[in-house]
Amino acid sequence: MLPSLASILIALGSLVVVLGLIVLSGRLLRATSLGAHRPGGRLARIETLALDPRRRLHLIACEGRSLLLLTGGGQDVVIGWLPGPEGRP
Repeated sequence: MLPSLASILIALGSLVVVLGLIVLSGRLLRATSLGAHRPGGRLARIETLALDPRRRLHLIACEGRSLLLLTGGGQDVVIGWLPGPEGRP
């Protein structure tokens, strides 16, 4: 039994609507990216380095200072604060 022309058009229309919603939600997420640096923000992720498939080393900026953070193992570990611009810890 062949589907009628109306049911094919309804299926194609539904597919177009679903694909449009996926594209729109992707653009919305990209526009409100939580990981991106915001001017004037107090917290920013500067860089991330993959050490192995599970663990990552993150460089985080917080109020003008930098923090090294190791994530992905049995627990997350703060490696330490890097000296600030004035040399203070």
